[in-house]
Amino acid sequence: MHSNSRMHSQVHSRLPSLSVPKRTESETISYAPFTLFPSPVPTRLFNQAFEVQQDFNLLVDKISMDSEFLKNSLASTAEADEFTARLFNIYTRVLDEGIAQPITLGVNRSDYMFDKRPKLTATLKQVEINTIAASYAGLAARVPEVHRQVMNVWGKPDEAAKIMSNKAVKGICKGIARAWHLYGSSDAAVLFLVEKFSRNIFDQRCLEMELWKKNVRVIRRQMYEIYERGTLDDNKKLFVDGNEVAVAYFRTGYSPDDYFSEECWIARLMIERSMAIKCPNIATHLVGTKKIQQELVREGVLEKFLPEDPAAVERIRATFVGLYSIDEGPEGDEIIAKALADPESYVLKPQREGGGNNIFGEELRQVLGGIKDKASRSAYILMDRIKPQVVKNYLLQSGASVKLSECVVELGVFGVYIRNCNRLSMNLSAGHLLRTKRTEFADGGVSAGVAVLDTPYLI
Repeated sequence: MHSNSRMHSQVHSRLPSLSVPKRTESETISYAPFTLFPSPVPTRLFNQAFEVQQDFNLLVDKISMDSEFLKNSLASTAEADEFTARLFNIYTRVLDEGIAQPITLGVNRSDYMFDKRPKLTATLKQVEINTIAASYAGLAARVPEVHRQVMNVWGKPDEAAKIMSNKAVKGICKGIARAWHLYGSSDAAVLFLVEKFSRNIFDQRCLEMELWKKNVRVIRRQMYEIYERGTLDDNKKLFVDGNEVAVAYFRTGYSPDDYFSEECWIARLMIERSMAIKCPNIATHLVGTKKIQQELVREGVLEKFLPEDPAAVERIRATFVGLYSIDEGPEGDEIIAKALADPESYVLKPQREGGGNNIFGEELRQVLGGIKDKASRSAYILMDRIKPQVVKNYLLQSGASVKLSECVVELGVFGVYIRNCNRLSMNLSAGHLLRTKRTEFADGGVSAGVAVLDTPYLI
């Protein structure tokens, strides 16, 4: 007894003393919210979303190369919205200098709801397309395993076996790794551009670990750190802390809050001017604005970009709902009057990403009424409000009671593409994301604390 005690004391004395830092709110770990059961999703709509994603990849890329279309489409929005204007200024400067890197990597996510209006049979309707920082591939890929376990414990092994795997992480990392390889330097790294405080770090880590498995080195930096410790050499190669950057993968930069100082804007310009392969480049970032989404519904626009593929045009157009410009003029005045008379039928959308920005109902009436006679109305578009089908599920959220709730689901499909000069060398539908929220919430995603992660149960 004495000997064991002495041995324990000797071992303990060799251990280093650890000082535990005071935990801050940003360091608190909680589980990602999720549904108790997988939610039913019509097989035909799931397949439709996957089939059209490659069309959207091609469309986004073609628009990003049309400077005249981007300039004309975003002119009024840039005048009314300072954030769009600053992004656009970076775009025009890079365009004037000449684009240094001809290789483009795109990681998009097109989001849909299942619209029950006006038909009894649900139809797939696009909410938006995200061209920067499309997130939750990492965590979404983990949810099917959780739901299989739940179904097996519940005594439903046949149903558990039907839950499909989600290969979003592998698909996205296949694209990033291919771009890294095309850059041509095995010593260069993939740069993850991240927020100062991230609630979604483990989603990013899933991608990072997959890349390390492929022997692709990853470094993580914030935007202001690029300003402080980043340089461009004479060949416009980007170096950060001595690390050459092959791919700059943005998981930040989509919100005005991400540019909390002028140095962040300088850093964004430095990245865009560099030889690093951007995901996305500034042109592709701009393609994801709500204004471009609205312009695509105009007659003849899809045909302009996909003239040799009428079937792709029809597949894309089938997912559209009404989107309307509210720029000054008769067209804008007419749709504003309709929305003020019937605000429940529309959504008012600013040029913002990240969820929780859209405006509905009485708030829409108030905001639209306040800007209808001002030039600032060009910072917004109007969209027909989707009336999604309702499902029931239990939502597990930290600190919230668990109860059976009426919910709506939103399906996202990830797309990955690479263009080398003028040729697409990769075009994939790379995986999916299903998010579910209670019907009382009109807007907001997982990061906003409203939606939770889910798995499609195909029916």
